[in-house]
Amino acid sequence: MADNAREHTGNQAGHGQPPYHGVPANALPLTAGEDRQWATLAHFGGILGCVPSLLIYLIFKDRGPFTAQESKEALNFTLPPTIAAVLANLLVFIPVVGNLFAVLATVIWIAVTCFSVAAGIHVNRGQPHRYEFNLRWIK
Repeated sequence: MADNAREHTGNQAGHGQPPYHGVPANALPLTAGEDRQWATLAHFGGILGCVPSLLIYLIFKDRGPFTAQESKEALNFTLPPTIAAVLANLLVFIPVVGNLFAVLATVIWIAVTCFSVAAGIHVNRGQPHRYEFNLRWIK
């Protein structure tokens, strides 16, 4: 009987509360600590390629200025090596020279990991980081 009453009133949440419709579009700005945390994670995410910094940039760019700046820097740094590593991993299947591409993909991953961890440590101290060799495709 109570279920029928809820169906007729249009209130699916029950107890007089409005139904849940999702997260509001105007999310709150990040605190200073959260801003630094997400900026740091954007750089540390370079260990996994460009996807973590891309997600952090898209989700948090309007909520924290330090996160927007640092995730964009991390994304610009990790995007070209990620593309190169994916291509090298695809070329591994070529007979005779495939092993060279496997080594190249490994070297790319090690280099990006080292630079990303160093940048993450720097950013975690609250200081902005600029990669020396960065194409900065995303403005």
